[in-house]
Amino acid sequence: MTLVAIIFFALLVIGMPIGYVLGIAGIAGMWTIDPSGRFFPMVPERFFAGLDLFTFLAMPFFIFAGEVMNRSGITDRLIGFADALVGYLRGGMAHSTMVASVLFAGLTGAATADAAAFGNTLVPAMVKKGYSRPFAAAVVAAGSIIGPTIPPSNLMVIYGSLMGVSIAGLFAGGIVPGLLIAGICMALIAIFGGRWNLPKAEGTRPSVKRMLLAFKDGFAALMMPVMILGGILGGITTPTEAAAIAVAYALLMGMVVYRTVGWADLYDMLVRTSRITGIVFLIIASASILGWWMTFNQIPQAIAAVFLSISTNPAVVIALILTMLLALGMFMDINAMLIILAPVLAPLTLTIGMDPVHAGIMIVLALNISLMTPPVGACLFVLASVTGEKIEKISRALWPFIVAEVAILFAVAYWPALTLSVPRLLGLGQ
Repeated sequence: MTLVAIIFFALLVIGMPIGYVLGIAGIAGMWTIDPSGRFFPMVPERFFAGLDLFTFLAMPFFIFAGEVMNRSGITDRLIGFADALVGYLRGGMAHSTMVASVLFAGLTGAATADAAAFGNTLVPAMVKKGYSRPFAAAVVAAGSIIGPTIPPSNLMVIYGSLMGVSIAGLFAGGIVPGLLIAGICMALIAIFGGRWNLPKAEGTRPSVKRMLLAFKDGFAALMMPVMILGGILGGITTPTEAAAIAVAYALLMGMVVYRTVGWADLYDMLVRTSRITGIVFLIIASASILGWWMTFNQIPQAIAAVFLSISTNPAVVIALILTMLLALGMFMDINAMLIILAPVLAPLTLTIGMDPVHAGIMIVLALNISLMTPPVGACLFVLASVTGEKIEKISRALWPFIVAEVAILFAVAYWPALTLSVPRLLGLGQ
């Protein structure tokens, strides 16, 4: 066990991609069980079995739908509608970013997609209006994790598929936490607006005419999340079917209605989708090998026993789980963390009496926050790349948002109604 841990962390330190790290550590674990190599033939079997879940097909569909929407101009229409709603406030463009993040969340389910889309469009626009570049990038980073919190969410698809939890229930459970994140970030922006005299658009009231025109212009785009979530939460479609419908609808909007996407664009979008999907699926498949070794050695049970030896009080155990997730999230890829830790933490949460949907949302939200915490937060790297700003400066501007979102995380963890009210209302909870 010690050898596997040393190999795992040594490979991480030297910068090896996490997909290879997981696979090599898993094979090393099998070797420690039987140095003769008796378990090695199981490697390709586990590699395949880790991906042999129909619901995983939803991920490439949602990723491709996001690519089409970014290319087709649907993103710009959502931003225009958001700006018509709240752009008149002091710090209006920052407020618009949060509202647009909520709207965009119902389309892609990926934080990095949101960060890339808004980093290319809203950050330069905010800088032009007088916002500092680090603050503008921090606002986009803070809003980007709303994407994988409000459904659809790729992390929820992975968690639900691995742990046998209702994906529709997880999707419904993420709605209120996602809105709370947007609300607390907008409250911070309002505070900063008065303190730092953030730019304010001309006029003191929202224009009803402008809102109606923006709604008309973005109506087709706004209907997409309604179709996706309505189909899944209404029991009409599975998440995979809804993802396929999202692709078809996005292509219809981009190629027929808006005419901003041509046949020549499809190749680039498919290549990018394949690359992103390949990275995620390599992590999932490799983690399946390491996961088998952990199960064989009863490591999940051992970790649960350690937690419960500290305290059997559910509140204390939840605090320990969140502290571990936030700490590890600063250094590890969240997909790998979810696949490795879900089989460990899910039984532990059941032991202390947590609802499976509630526990899943708590774990996913903690991992989402890790996307914007240094030193390896994926959204930070995306924004640094597309804006040209240093990660250190973005991180300094981002810390108030991180603190606020961690506060929402603990509220969600200790107040089950925030997560379970919508699933129960839709008949998806216990």
